[in-house]
Amino acid sequence: MAHKAIREADGKRMLARLFKNYSNGKYDIHEKYVTVKPGTDMMKLPIHHKWLTTEKLVVKPDQLIKRRGKNKLILVGANYDQAKEWIKEKSKGPIKIYGKFDANGKPADKGTVGQLTHFIIEPMIPHKDSDEFYLAITSTKDGDTIMFHHEGGVKVGDVDTKAVRLEVPIGSFPTQIEIEKKLLGKVAANRKKRLSGFIEALFKFYADLNFTYLEINPIVVTKSAVIPLDLAAKLDSTAEFESGAKWHKIEFPAPFGRTLTKEEAYIEDLDSKTGASLKLTILNPEGRIWTMVAGGGASVIYADTITDLGCMNELANYGEYSGDPSEEFTYLYAKTILDLMTKKKNPKGKFLLIGGGIANFTDIANTFKGIIKALKEHQKELQENKVKIYVRRGGPNYQEGLFQMRKLGESLGVPIEVYGPETHMTKIVSMALKGGM
Repeated sequence: MAHKAIREADGKRMLARLFKNYSNGKYDIHEKYVTVKPGTDMMKLPIHHKWLTTEKLVVKPDQLIKRRGKNKLILVGANYDQAKEWIKEKSKGPIKIYGKFDANGKPADKGTVGQLTHFIIEPMIPHKDSDEFYLAITSTKDGDTIMFHHEGGVKVGDVDTKAVRLEVPIGSFPTQIEIEKKLLGKVAANRKKRLSGFIEALFKFYADLNFTYLEINPIVVTKSAVIPLDLAAKLDSTAEFESGAKWHKIEFPAPFGRTLTKEEAYIEDLDSKTGASLKLTILNPEGRIWTMVAGGGASVIYADTITDLGCMNELANYGEYSGDPSEEFTYLYAKTILDLMTKKKNPKGKFLLIGGGIANFTDIANTFKGIIKALKEHQKELQENKVKIYVRRGGPNYQEGLFQMRKLGESLGVPIEVYGPETHMTKIVSMALKGGM
């Protein structure tokens, strides 16, 4: 499971578009959300969103930033001209954002410097502090946990200590009665039914769309409505084949303050041009352990295994190629990783793990052709960097793919060990690291 954070605006649009399907039409979440990003013409936005000039507005950065209120990054009760000016001011240069604050509201960490590029504009919802609650759902190894606190908003404090919890086993769904009994003991009687019904539907929404985390703080409950004011969410990106159509064109942005490297941006561009999936994150460009893993789930397992063996600091990259990419796209992906891997030598040598599970439909021989082409082109560099290669793969046409990889080992002048589905998926990790680190 790969937990990938999404923008607040995308999460809210999913709620607005789909929530009725999970609540039998009982809850209507408005669709008044506008994203401002580089290239947005703010002069033209009111043409398509007339409410921008008729309602009081709330404006916030939408870049996976926590504690926006304490960082003074929320504009409340503005008109559209004020919103435009505020966005212009906040995005004109680098800004430092703090993740921790002490009891007096002063920054308690060094902060992160970055550029604000994405903002969300929405209508201001008049309400009282007593209308605010805290609600979150998070995935665990045994199922999911619903967390609730009867006081929400910026002053909620340590929710891990304060919140009440309802544990939901895998494959089950909580009922309104369970929710009221376990979570809503301190909620006014005239709001319990409305809120418990919303939470029941929200869990169905969460489970069906493969969320792994969904926090609404505050969620506002009035006598007539339930309104999500602030939202943070993560999706299981490996479930895109199942839920991607409902997600629509979802974006998994980099955390605030992290700029994509040239190579990461290149792979992101490649990914946008294919129906397959190509992902790359550079963790440590001088690391000795490089991976070329097929499948999002497999990439997580390989990274976890490397960490369990005490080699996390040497893990150079994280990513995946999946969805049956063409030979050409696989070649370009492999070439990028090999370029990075061979930039700087390490006297101890390096390891390349070409791994994955047993594919359902990816043609192993075809993708291996692209990888083999890249390996041949980097023969000299691989030798100079003392690279050892370990391969494990299974799936359609895997025998031919493994045969070609073994054949390459006879001429490349680089040690290559090749294994098929008879070998456990992560066995090549321990083979490589226990003998050479």
